[in-house]
Amino acid sequence: MVPAVRIAVVIPALDEAETVEAAIASARSADEIVVVDGGSLDRTADRARAAGAQVLTSPRGRARQLDAGWRATGAEVLLFLHADTRLPLGWAAAVRDALAAPGVAGGAFRLRFDERSPAMRIVEWGAQRRAAVAGLPYGDQALFVRRRVLEAIGGIPPVPIAEDLDLVRAMRAHGRLALLPLAVSTSARRYRKHGALRTWVRHAVALLAWRLGVDRERIARWVRR
Repeated sequence: MVPAVRIAVVIPALDEAETVEAAIASARSADEIVVVDGGSLDRTADRARAAGAQVLTSPRGRARQLDAGWRATGAEVLLFLHADTRLPLGWAAAVRDALAAPGVAGGAFRLRFDERSPAMRIVEWGAQRRAAVAGLPYGDQALFVRRRVLEAIGGIPPVPIAEDLDLVRAMRAHGRLALLPLAVSTSARRYRKHGALRTWVRHAVALLAWRLGVDRERIARWVRR
């Protein structure tokens, strides 16, 4: 009998004491769970350890945290999970089934927000269309990738924004992308804070800027204004 492919879940976190435990709990089926703290001022690291995750520290920045996290694992498959996102039941089996297909380099889940408002449903629909038509799921869809792909591209470059899009582009250069029907549940807090339409427009403009090769620092400054 062929051993099951080992999966490591890497969770970058920064001041996520209120969310990280639930993210870890949703990833229990993983062979390894690593939380990479970027210098939290709250109890993120303590709560992550108490929840059973290995905790690392790294310089702040999601790309740097993700890169430190996958390198600290030994699994054949890496799944990158945002600290405010929850994996669905059966996620590990779904990932293994997807990667059993020849030529699949990685993939992502369907997006679902914890807020069931009409605005969030529209954003979910847009995310599904972007992933299906353009082949560009975002990081909040719990991207998973074979280790050999990360090794081939030299890891995740320390860019200030859009590291998820870079990773998806790399996956597509090394094989097919599997879009799973299972949905992760992610927080709508940023949409609540800044407004659904304004946040969607910012993301859309940032995606266009990334496609056009605009300097990442410039994109990051604009998005975070």
